[in-house]
Amino acid sequence: MADEATIDAPGTESGEGVRRRDFINVAAVSTAGVGGLFVLYPLISQMAPSADVLAQSTTEVDISSIVEGSGIVAVFRSQPLFVRKLTAKEISEADAVKLSDLRDPQTLEQRTKAGKKEWLITMGVCTHLGCVPQGITPEQNRGEYGGYFCPCHGSQYDTAARIRKGPAPRNLDVPEYAFKSDTVVKVG
Repeated sequence: MADEATIDAPGTESGEGVRRRDFINVAAVSTAGVGGLFVLYPLISQMAPSADVLAQSTTEVDISSIVEGSGIVAVFRSQPLFVRKLTAKEISEADAVKLSDLRDPQTLEQRTKAGKKEWLITMGVCTHLGCVPQGITPEQNRGEYGGYFCPCHGSQYDTAARIRKGPAPRNLDVPEYAFKSDTVVKVG
């Protein structure tokens, strides 16, 4: 007399089949697993960014009105974004700088897109303590190197927004961006 009931599978001898208890255990664990997924899905999906946050993750900037030698300040992820159209003189000044003279060595080509060397797009936040540098327009103080000047602690950037003097540890950050057309840039 067996203690537990068994279900004999075809081709097996009595006592070697699947026990009823095993079947109930498998069914209970499967049910618990599916129930766990139903509980976890809303908890995990609520961590996804909301529509308003996703909308701020990219921004489009119209660059058609920017004149050579000047720029505009846009907003990207609640921070200032500098979009500047460099003159031929500013480009040649940036290219003339030896990389060994730079604290954070980068060429102008590394900081701009191929074929669009005149468009310098950087975050408008000093890499020292987060102040907003001046110099986006020619009327503002551009410092000794003709780029940007941070009035908070005196960091000075050249025409390629590379740190040249002052306490800032690195160049102004270049965000991910792409030209959608000759007049529109998508940042982010």
